[in-house]
Amino acid sequence: MDSLISAAAQALAAGDPLGALNRVALRDDPPALALRGIAMARLGDFGRAKALLRQAARSFGPKAVLARARCAVAEAEIALAARDLGWPTKSLAAARETLEQHGDRTNAAYARSLEIRRMVLVGHLDDAERGLADLDPSPLLPAARTIYELIVAGLALRRLQTKTARSALERAARSAQQARIPELRAEIERASSALSAPAARMIRRGEERLLQLDDVERLLRSDRLIIDACRLAVRQASQIVPLARRPVLFALARRLAQGAPDDVPRAELIAHAFRGKEADESHRARLRVEIGRLRQLLQGLAEIHATRDGFALVPCDDREVVVLAQPIEDDNATVLACLADGEAWSSSGLALALGASQRTVQRALDELASSGKVQSFGRGRAQRWTCPVVPEFATALLLPAWSSLD
Repeated sequence: MDSLISAAAQALAAGDPLGALNRVALRDDPPALALRGIAMARLGDFGRAKALLRQAARSFGPKAVLARARCAVAEAEIALAARDLGWPTKSLAAARETLEQHGDRTNAAYARSLEIRRMVLVGHLDDAERGLADLDPSPLLPAARTIYELIVAGLALRRLQTKTARSALERAARSAQQARIPELRAEIERASSALSAPAARMIRRGEERLLQLDDVERLLRSDRLIIDACRLAVRQASQIVPLARRPVLFALARRLAQGAPDDVPRAELIAHAFRGKEADESHRARLRVEIGRLRQLLQGLAEIHATRDGFALVPCDDREVVVLAQPIEDDNATVLACLADGEAWSSSGLALALGASQRTVQRALDELASSGKVQSFGRGRAQRWTCPVVPEFATALLLPAWSSLD
């Protein structure tokens, strides 16, 4: 490695992409192309960065397997930063295996951390936990160690383990101080703000109170019966009844919980769950069927009693019933939650992260854009969406966590 390449690599490690470009901007040999690609990514030009890295990988040739693997890892990192979650994960796994076989433990560990970070973004939390348990972070350099700790913190926030998240963020701050990269410190500050921002509302007997994440954690560990409007489930301690795929039943459960301990009139339940303005006999018959289904699902947690005017939710063992709701009710809250991380997302990346169709996500983005809540730049496949003003509430409860309720 010549002196200019070495100096450019040191500049990148110190968080100085412009200094790196000053040394290799006019060179087109493979190492210089790779360093230019990484520098352009640091400056936010992800499209140019990917093109340079691919050109570098081709220029290294088939015999330079180690250098090509490092280029593949760098390209995967850029795709992750650009929230292009559709990049081929098999390529990153193959690159990691090559690095391990050639004894490059530092880059192999970093490649594995990128795989885990993608799992967290798309809500595969069980897979991410298993990956973290198998990953040895000791070979990671300060910048990569900071990202590792941010992954630990992000996973802990999704799991509502606030103590673990705080500890990970403290370790991340120490590593970022060693790395001296401003972007990492800014990301740590954004993640830390989630611990003190309002995360949810607790509705109990008509009264509302904002909760922080640690308040939510304590609530979920209590013996109360919780109608969780953030994850669309009914909870009591370790018992969870998922209702995300049964919206009518969840709507009935929530309305009954908000009215508890009093009953809720049949007409009100029909209007809330079926969107029926006038309750006729067919609506009342359907209500009886859906209430019967809800009774069966809530066995052991609560009973639903029929009254003269409607129905009443009665928790078992005289437990208190509360509703855990989003801090701000919005039909497109999950899309806003993804965009709240400050990164520019593609619509395809949002669709993968939320487990929704791209058309559904695009409709949500159009609605949010018309109200000024999101904005876009670029066109076609290069179009990216951002949140002009980061929401002043934590979004951990709105982000996907498929494994926790399936």
